[in-house]
Amino acid sequence: MRKKRETLKDGTKVLIRDLHYEDLDQLMKFYRSLPLEDRVYLKVDVTKRRVVQQRMKLIEEGTIFRIVALHKDEIVGDGMFEISKEGWRKHQGELRVIVARPLQRRGLGMIMMRELHSLAMKEDVEKIVVKMMKPQKGAINICKKLGFQKETTIPNYVWDQAGEPQDLVIMTCKPQNLWKELEQSYTDTDWQRCR
Repeated sequence: MRKKRETLKDGTKVLIRDLHYEDLDQLMKFYRSLPLEDRVYLKVDVTKRRVVQQRMKLIEEGTIFRIVALHKDEIVGDGMFEISKEGWRKHQGELRVIVARPLQRRGLGMIMMRELHSLAMKEDVEKIVVKMMKPQKGAINICKKLGFQKETTIPNYVWDQAGEPQDLVIMTCKPQNLWKELEQSYTDTDWQRCR
């Protein structure tokens, strides 16, 4: 089991660890606490317990890795790395991270991405993929800073949780390039403190 104590840029202490099925109630509390603006662009409706349960069961298949960040024993971040099961895409993994509003802009998302990146390296993934809806400008900008390149935008390809059609933006990055960018995202002292 992965378990790591981390210190954010502002000194806040968090625990990063694997997600367990017993975390379901806490995970639901976390998802339901997210503002609608953060949930509307997620792949699935995370306020529905049955949907979250089904997604948690996928961890057992070994192609989905999930981690959570806890602050004062409450989940404040959720991250997923999913390796494609399709033969023609088995060299790819999709990365997703969401952080509670009060802990955003403190380096938690970067720390979680670093942990998921290390999983990608262990699994010999050659390409990391992120998929977002076009209005998610903040997330798109963070991915650009981390070395992701925009591959394509597919107009009106997906629906958001409000039922509105949205353009899907697909970005990719090689794992070694992402690592370089993650290292450069911190000054030397920040990086040492976040290790």
